[in-house]
Amino acid sequence: MRLKKSWQFRKVYDEDAKLVCDYTVVFYYRNPEECKGPSFGVVASKRVGGAVARNRAKRLLREAARHFSANMNHQNIWIVLVARTSINGRTSAEVRDDIGRAMEIAGLITRSI
Repeated sequence: MRLKKSWQFRKVYDEDAKLVCDYTVVFYYRNPEECKGPSFGVVASKRVGGAVARNRAKRLLREAARHFSANMNHQNIWIVLVARTSINGRTSAEVRDDIGRAMEIAGLITRSI
């Protein structure tokens, strides 16, 4: 499931649970309500670059989210992936590994694949 509403993003940001990675910042919120699985949102600001760079960054983050959605320890969780400028020029595998290491340390996933 995707986070789409601004209040959902604000709720995740206000929780103050974040992981700083090399290419992204991962904000997460353990939602006490029953969900159908983890929900992800992706953000790439103008600081990342022009429209082409931002869209590529968001594609990389969405691909990482799809990869990790099946391996989450908590099914009632909202996650926002925010692209950093260092994401430019990275491959999907590099971004996925970077996010996976941080999520594994935080206990959000069982193991990085």
